[in-house]
Amino acid sequence: MERETKVSMLYDMLLARAFEERAAREYTQGNIAGFLHLYPGEEAVAVGVLHAAEPSDYVVSTYREHVHALVRGIPPDAVMAELFGKRDGCSRGMGGSMHLFDRERRFMGGYAIVGETYPVTLGIAYAVAMRELPEAVICFFGDGAVNQGTFHESLNMAALWKLPILFVCENNHYQIGTEIHRHSAVAEVYKRACGYRIPARRVNGMDVLAVYQATQDALRHIREGTGPQFLEFETYRFRGHSMADPGTYRPKMEVQAYESTEDPVVVAIEETLQHYPTPEQIAAAGPDSIARMTTHMNDGGLLSAQELDRLKARAEEIVERAVEFARRSPEPTMEEARAALECNRGAEVLL
Repeated sequence: MERETKVSMLYDMLLARAFEERAAREYTQGNIAGFLHLYPGEEAVAVGVLHAAEPSDYVVSTYREHVHALVRGIPPDAVMAELFGKRDGCSRGMGGSMHLFDRERRFMGGYAIVGETYPVTLGIAYAVAMRELPEAVICFFGDGAVNQGTFHESLNMAALWKLPILFVCENNHYQIGTEIHRHSAVAEVYKRACGYRIPARRVNGMDVLAVYQATQDALRHIREGTGPQFLEFETYRFRGHSMADPGTYRPKMEVQAYESTEDPVVVAIEETLQHYPTPEQIAAAGPDSIARMTTHMNDGGLLSAQELDRLKARAEEIVERAVEFARRSPEPTMEEARAALECNRGAEVLL
């Protein structure tokens, strides 16, 4: 992998962490209303998957989609303005946190209904297949969505028709507040795909390089016309399900263990530094995705401490600028809201 690719992935992880933490702050100050589902801890999945995808591929996401949107290329200004409910947001201020959308970048939306991503993905992939196009469709979902009927129906149809779909399970182990072993008879999510003869793998979702490689491999098979692929990425969210959730159902030691040894951002940072870490430092860094990435780049001498500091400062500056942009953006009008409500009455096709 080229050095530029690794640096780009590290930057996207740093930007994602800075953006989400700032969004949490703006929420507590009353600048963001409604629900807010944040992504800290899971950055390696979005960054690894979407860096491996082509710009022509379609992306369908869930309500925890801010980082997916950012990595896909939607400007931070437009994403933050949307969270603020402003006219300059990517959904013109009428979608909010859970409904980011960008047709130009083929980011086909975040969806608030659990399990809704499957049939939306299926429809897009069917259109792609019927037109014999080379694109793939990437479907993100969490472990809490795999017990929905749409999951089984969509996997069956995708396999039957050999649709170009990459199913991406972001398994953060908790369905809101219920640990996966308490809500699923089969906790190894990837095994469910076997019932539909869909090739499936479980991958360390805290390691951005592992995520990237697994996604590249899966997309290569999809483009060869072999049908759908299924990847389960084991990851962990450091915050509660949403800003309304304090996450007290999780043992404090569990959260602390992931934050100290599994944080993907810390791992990535450790991989970029040019000094060789001591055994104690390696043990302390653990497999967290950002620390893991920095350790990798550190060992390879790919990024200096000064360059790392510049990447962090750049991410913070971009986020600060996005907040100022969102604050200055006007509110949408009632006329604009009415126009948005009426926009699809003629059943327009979005592809």
